[in-house]
Amino acid sequence: MFDPELPRAARGKPEDRPAGDRRMKVSPLDLRQVKFRKTFRGFDRAEVMALMAEVADDYENALREVDKLQQEVAKMEALLGQHREHERDLRNTLLTAQKLSDEFRANAEAQARQIIREAEGRSDLLLHKTQARLEDVQREIDGMKLKRREVENSLEASIATLRSTLDFVREQEQREREEKLRLHRPRQAEAPSVPIAPLAAHAPLGSLRPEESKIAASKPAIPTASTG
Repeated sequence: MFDPELPRAARGKPEDRPAGDRRMKVSPLDLRQVKFRKTFRGFDRAEVMALMAEVADDYENALREVDKLQQEVAKMEALLGQHREHERDLRNTLLTAQKLSDEFRANAEAQARQIIREAEGRSDLLLHKTQARLEDVQREIDGMKLKRREVENSLEASIATLRSTLDFVREQEQREREEKLRLHRPRQAEAPSVPIAPLAAHAPLGSLRPEESKIAASKPAIPTASTG
């Protein structure tokens, strides 16, 4: 209970109170129940009591307001603590997400490099196979060209051989024909014996076949024997 007769020095100074001690030394009830000593020519008791009552009411309202503010501060501190907790969780989540993102990026880059290396390896292998196949095809083409030249040469040789054989056969036939004509022509007793020239030597070239004309033109004429 507040005692107005207690000296101010005995009540202590505000700075002498322990830190954090916000308790009020005077309560509204103390203000309402305070009793002053009566002195000669003192203040009007009624006015003093009315003033003390008004001060007590204001003081009580102030205390209530302070208590309300303290409660709001406590709520705000609790809310701030929750926000700080959420901020810490969000920061941890962001760090975890950043770490996972870095890991995913590193894995993706590693996989991309691996895919590129494999693709390059397959490309080089395919290029080598294609080059080898091209070389094989070129060798096959060269071989086919060589075989074609051989076949052409063989055909040309065969054609030349057939032509030579045909010419020889035609010459043989021409000789046999001339021989038969010589054997079957009647002899003339009164005429001197004159060697009969081959038919081809005396026959005009226009009356012979092209092959016979060529043979007749290439052979020399047989001279006739002189009389007497």
